[in-house]
Amino acid sequence: MDFDLSEEQRLLKDSVDRLIADHYAFEQRKKYMAETAGWSQAVWNRYAELGLLGLPFEEQHGGFGGGAVETLIVMEAFGRGLVLEPYFATVILGGGLLRRAGIDALRTALVPQIVAGTLKLAFAHVERQSRYNLADVATSARKEGDAYVLDGAKSVVLHGDCAEKLLLTARISGSRQDRDGIGLFLLDADAAGLTRRGYPTQDGLRAAELTLKGVRVSRDAMLSDNALQAVEHVVDEAIAALCAEAVGCMQVMHETTLEYLKTRQQFGRPIGSFQVLQHRSVDMLVALEQARSMAMYAAVMAEETDPVERRRAMAAAKAQIGRSGKHIGQEAIQLHGGIGMTMEYKVGHYFKRMTMIDMMFGNADEHLQTLAKLGGLFGETKAA
Repeated sequence: MDFDLSEEQRLLKDSVDRLIADHYAFEQRKKYMAETAGWSQAVWNRYAELGLLGLPFEEQHGGFGGGAVETLIVMEAFGRGLVLEPYFATVILGGGLLRRAGIDALRTALVPQIVAGTLKLAFAHVERQSRYNLADVATSARKEGDAYVLDGAKSVVLHGDCAEKLLLTARISGSRQDRDGIGLFLLDADAAGLTRRGYPTQDGLRAAELTLKGVRVSRDAMLSDNALQAVEHVVDEAIAALCAEAVGCMQVMHETTLEYLKTRQQFGRPIGSFQVLQHRSVDMLVALEQARSMAMYAAVMAEETDPVERRRAMAAAKAQIGRSGKHIGQEAIQLHGGIGMTMEYKVGHYFKRMTMIDMMFGNADEHLQTLAKLGGLFGETKAA
């Protein structure tokens, strides 16, 4: 398989790498985090100017027609910069649902706003009891005349505090964990009966808790009355994007640790001259390259139409990403000594983000269990 980038992809990579190098040094990131929104509107506008916000959308809707490889390029660069802006929530999750479940007229209306940077989306799906089960939805949507009335709560809605519109799942029929009967609704973030409580997450990003009490939406606001398959596909694409971001995080942790080993003096010489530490740095490199390979595999498989094969690939990739990230993060902290744990030094921040990536949409252990149920990466399916 040819893994070389096309000319357009190389230009994209150069542009994003330059953007991150110029505008996302560690000290700059701390200033962005201190802004009211917790991220930089100026940098968000630059994403729009470069076309990054329209990258995965079809050209007929105002996008640029990019695919999973283009997303990998962007997300890996964002991982190196520890980007704070709501790109993942708006473009990958929200935009993915518009592409997979939205009607053509809706995409035509909303995608240009996303591309211009004037519309931010958030995906409200996770509930307190659901853990990693995407079918576990207790929030209800009861039909009342020509409208639906929504009641329930959603947790850890990524960048749900700044989104203008929410893509929200609610159960139309069936019991709490049934795969059928899950509706997908598009509603304004300031809808009557909807309350949002925003807060910072451990990795410096933002999330929100949502409470819905008698939120009334029109039937036109329902994108799908059986949305789970679309949700699962978008989550698989999101996992591929997170794997790429994780590789960017791991790369910086590895490079920063190598630089520290070369400059930190002990017993009259750099500590990197000690063979045992050289072995540990090589083990970090091996883990990084394993993660990079699986991130590339996830990108290739993100658009696979067979849901079982796609899920198998994402489970394998997420399991490896979790293992590699934990190993590289722990080694980076230990080899830096006490400085690695301080808020003033960047290694700990990358490890926090890596830990959050591992937890999102299932940690390494959860995906290993999924992979085992599916008979392994190349085995026969034992259970769905």
